[in-house]
Amino acid sequence: MELANLAFLETYTLDDDDGIMGAILVTDKDTKPVEFRVTAPIKPTNFQKTLYGNVLREHILVELVAVPLLNAVSEQVDLILARDPLFLGTNNKQGIRVVRVYNEAEGHLNGTHEELLSPKGEKEKVFIETDKKFHSELPEIAKVLSSIAEQRLLTEPFERLKIACEQVHLQKTSE
Repeated sequence: MELANLAFLETYTLDDDDGIMGAILVTDKDTKPVEFRVTAPIKPTNFQKTLYGNVLREHILVELVAVPLLNAVSEQVDLILARDPLFLGTNNKQGIRVVRVYNEAEGHLNGTHEELLSPKGEKEKVFIETDKKFHSELPEIAKVLSSIAEQRLLTEPFERLKIACEQVHLQKTSE
């Protein structure tokens, strides 16, 4: 497996119950931006909240954020990284593997995960995991990502995405 471009998927929850924005940042293997896309705020109605119940957030993240953003990007994506475990449901909707990136404090969902190497001087341990049906692919993905993770903290682009979403939202509300 060779990685030319990575995609980082993230959400940003707006203040005052104004909904959720989703964003994707496509980067090269050095995590330099190649393409950025963001959704309009998604605000479910009370009726949708009733109908979807506890699967509403997963529906929003997979069907209304991840799939449309992945369809919108023009760059080739080789691997998708996400912080929220609900994004793993995207594995069932398209062919590019989605893995969850997390640190020790966030904990893992299941027993199968891989630790990535960290940049020198970084004390944060970073792990990846994916859906059970793709566990066999995890060691190879970890090997490829570790070569990147030795140079770049793979949780950092998610912070960039949150700030970018906030800036987009502030720009739209001030217009």
